[in-house]
Amino acid sequence: MTTIRFPPSLQRLSCLCYEHRMAILKVARLGHPVLRKATAPVSLREIQAPSFQKLIDDMIETMNEYDGVGLAADQVHESKQIAVLEVAANARYPDKPKVPLTVLINPKILPLTEEMEEDWEGCLSIPELRGRVPRYKSIRVQALDRNGQDLEFIAADFHARVIQHEWDHLNGKVYLDRMGDLSTLTFLTEFARYWLKS
Repeated sequence: MTTIRFPPSLQRLSCLCYEHRMAILKVARLGHPVLRKATAPVSLREIQAPSFQKLIDDMIETMNEYDGVGLAADQVHESKQIAVLEVAANARYPDKPKVPLTVLINPKILPLTEEMEEDWEGCLSIPELRGRVPRYKSIRVQALDRNGQDLEFIAADFHARVIQHEWDHLNGKVYLDRMGDLSTLTFLTEFARYWLKS
């Protein structure tokens, strides 16, 4: 049997590629206790750890794999205050405006208006269902980014909705808790058949 030996530079490159390989994580479904527990803040030291950065990459990969527009860490069984979001040519929300890839760590939100809007929401942790949920139309967001730098911006409309949805997850809530009227709760097949045209 022949043993192939790579030069040290290629060995290091091989190790780096292995360390940064992304993974699809298991998504917690409604009923799992992790979804009903408030998540823990993350320290700056923890943010800098390679394992934490890998978690962020894995969350992004998982969100994209399931055509999500957002994902909170507790949805992948990590009770930490991290959420990722992005809207770009999403099959589940084809008509929604684009939202750039954003990582929010220890986020805080402040409504900028009392005005609320009701619209459809779904959730990777509550598969195959949609419901109409009231949300604030405009919010101010304060958080840390994936490098631990301060992040502050204003989000409106669907962008604000996605952030509020993920922020709820980080506080042990799901969109069903926000629905004032459960009569619009529907399976996706019935949503496409009866509700999408209205």
